[in-house]
Parts: sequence; C-alpha cells; structure tokens
Amino acid sequence: MLSSIIHNIDAISQRSGKWIAWLVLPNVLALVYEVIARYVLQRPTIWSYEVTYFFYGTHFLIGAAFVLFVKGHIRIDVIYMHLPPRGQALIDVLGYCILFFPVMIALIYGGVEFTVQSFQMGEKSGASPWRPHLYPFKSVLVISFLLLFLQGLSEFLKNLTILLKGKE
Repeated sequence: MLSSIIHNIDAISQRSGKWIAWLVLPNVLALVYEVIARYVLQRPTIWSYEVTYFFYGTHFLIGAAFVLFVKGHIRIDVIYMHLPPRGQALIDVLGYCILFFPVMIALIYGGVEFTVQSFQMGEKSGASPWRPHLYPFKSVLVISFLLLFLQGLSEFLKNLTILLKGKE
C-alpha cells in the first residue's frame, strides 16, 4: 500500500513536470513577439510583460515538485555523501519533519488566504496598462505548494522506508 501511494505521488509529479515544461514554448513566443513588436514595428504590447512573468512563474513553481522527484534541487552534501544509506535517510527524514513540512503547510495555508482575498477584492496587476486579474496566478502558488508537499511526502516515505528496512 505504501509503495502504491509513493508510486501515485511520483506519477503526479512526473506528469505535472512534463506537462508544465511545454509552457516554455508560449513564453518564448510571447517574448519574441514583444521584441519584434517593440523594436521592429515600433509598437510594443501592453500584455507581454505580465504574460511572460505569469508563464515563467507558473513554469518555475509547478516544476518544483518534478525537480524534487528527480533530486535536482541543490544540496550541500559534504558530510551527507559520506554517510551510509540509513544515515542519509535519517538526515532526510529529520529535514522533512523539521523544515520542509512546517514550511509547506504555512505556505499552503497562507497561499489559500492570499488567493481567496485576491479573488474577493478582484485584485488586478498594476505593472502595465493591461491590468489582468491576479487571483489565477496566485492560485498557481497554492497548486504548486500542494504538488511540492505531495512530492515531499513521497520522498519522506521513501526515506522512512530506507531508515526502517535498510532499503527502498
């Protein structure tokens, strides 16, 4: 059962990471369009700035769970790499319990309040004349923190298994 939970969470992270990677294409297209419109046609857009930072932010945030899955986050492991698998698992389990889960719970809770408040007040961007609503982008924060929390749970369970059984 535990391996099924881990497998399902990992599958969600893989799918979301591979899906969100495609967001680079419309982001690049919007940037190229803006450069051509601004410097060749002398007619800059009013929407390009927000669209590109919404796309980039979404790409960065949603991709975080996939990066955790593939162990791509930066780790300073001067001592860690010299430890046996159980020692590494112990450090990871403690790290998830002490640092990761409390921070993720606070970010999810705060993100939900942040998004709901933005929706209720009809918050709009002030960065350009286009002024799009911000709550859709703020909801991406909550989704990304939930995905990252789930992947953290998967990694925690993998390390707990190593700690208890000596193998994954």
